[in-house]
Amino acid sequence: MGLARAFSTGLEACLARGADLIVNTDADNQYNAADITLFLAPLSRGEADMVIGARPIASIEHFSPVKKWLKRLGSSVTRWLSRTDVVDAPSGFRAFTRAAAQRLNLFSSYTYTLATIIQAGQNDMAVKSVPIRVNGPQRPSRLVKSMGSYVKRSMVTMLRIFMIYRPVTYFFSVAGVIGDLGLLGGLRFLYFFAIGEGNGHVQSVVFSALLIGSGLLMVVLGLLADLISVNRRLLEKANWRMARMEERLMETHEKSVRVDSYASD
Repeated sequence: MGLARAFSTGLEACLARGADLIVNTDADNQYNAADITLFLAPLSRGEADMVIGARPIASIEHFSPVKKWLKRLGSSVTRWLSRTDVVDAPSGFRAFTRAAAQRLNLFSSYTYTLATIIQAGQNDMAVKSVPIRVNGPQRPSRLVKSMGSYVKRSMVTMLRIFMIYRPVTYFFSVAGVIGDLGLLGGLRFLYFFAIGEGNGHVQSVVFSALLIGSGLLMVVLGLLADLISVNRRLLEKANWRMARMEERLMETHEKSVRVDSYASD
């Protein structure tokens, strides 16, 4: 049902079993499992809420130049959006504390790698990158059917993340581009009007009004999207607090059951 759905199911299963630390790795065996120990130390010491394995992208021979560029681009965009220093954002080799895993909410069925880092940064979690080793290619990827599909999905994912987590910047930028084109159309009409040839260029006025109106609409959409984004963050925080309360209630109930059992004995 999708990589992100599988990841969410794994997190939920680990949390249900009472895991304090959770490690995720990809099924294609591209990561060296011996490096798991590198993740646990900073999590156990409380230095990070999430640890991400940083692959030596430049030296991986079976990665094409386009794929390497896209991974670097994804990492750069993710660092900017999340305000973290993550080195290899698309890496699936990562670990979480229990509290961090409880605060992650995914909206995509395709990938979880970029969105989880951005959510961690938005929620003021400490994200740390750790250099790791990789294995050689074991089998063709079942996630990437072709380079064209990979490029398309990667671009759509980054654009969607940008819209969700930076709605004001996204919509205001689009509004600025559209509005500037509208102003250029208006200036074109004013130029011809000033030289006495305005009657033949009425289409410039229509074009300008349409674009300026569209730009103002984008501004309104940006403000509405920002309000929705704030509401989403509040709901995520409320869900996390409810989960913590449920855990404490369960722990209290289990303790009372043990005490009652001991007393009856």
